[in-house]
This record gives sequence, structure tokens and C-alpha cells, in this order.
Amino acid sequence: MKKIESFQVNHLNLKRGIYVSRKDIVSDQYVTTFDIRMKEPNKEPVMNTSEIHTIEHLAATFLRNHNIYNEKTVYFGPMGCRTGFYVIFKGDLKSKDIVDIMREMFEFVANYEGEVPGADAKSCGNYLDMNLPMAKYEAKKFLNDVLLNIKEENLHYPE
Repeated sequence: MKKIESFQVNHLNLKRGIYVSRKDIVSDQYVTTFDIRMKEPNKEPVMNTSEIHTIEHLAATFLRNHNIYNEKTVYFGPMGCRTGFYVIFKGDLKSKDIVDIMREMFEFVANYEGEVPGADAKSCGNYLDMNLPMAKYEAKKFLNDVLLNIKEENLHYPE
């Protein structure tokens, strides 16, 4: 079997950042899938499911309610390896095109107070697996360490 594209990325040299994972054409329109890499693979401990789940609820809610990205967002969800997330936006985009919205989104998560949207038995299939303090910690760490002073090496996959 052929290796899928994401398994061909050199994870040994992959830094935290925002990367174009793939581009597809759907009904004459480009959609761009981004790799939002919050942890250096195989070097840093991965996130636990509870903070990933919380970030997913908050970030997806944020994007779906954003005055611009509500119409551009196709999907936001976690990576199985627990080192980050995938976000899919409509359009033929580059990593640098979404830095501002990612800053805004992670700032929202880092500063969020209150009940996590959709964290109830009627709305979510695993609503008890949430950890808002750790979600805020991880979001703030990624925001401060990577997004606020992002470099070219954090915007393009390594060779």
C-alpha cells in the first residue's frame, strides 16, 4: 500500500508550527488542510485526551462563530498522535495566511472562562473527558512559544 502524504513528512525534524498538509479541489473550489503542530513529535510529551477534547470544543466553536472564518471553516479536529490538530479552510491558502486567525483562536482558548461549549451529555459523546485548565495552559504555551513570534521554519515542512 502507498504511504499517505502525512506519513511522508519527516517527523524527526518537525517543529511546532502551522503547515500546509494538503490541498484538494472539491466542486471547483480549493480546500486547504493545515497541520497545527503544538508538540514536537517524539520529543515532547503529547497532550492528554481531555485537553485535546476541550481545545477541540473551544476552537471549533470559536471558528464557527467568527465573523469571517465561520464561512471558511470546513473542519477542526485533533490528530490521532495527540501532537496537534488539523484545520481545513476553504481556499488555496498558505501557512502565513492563517497565522492571524490561529493567534486569535489560541488566545480565545487560553483566556476562556466559563462552561465549555457542548460539554454536556446531550451534546457530546464523551463530555466528562474535559480539562479546561490544561487546555488553557497548552493554548497559552503554543501561542507564546510559537505563534506570537512565528518563524519561517514553523511555516514549512522540513525536508
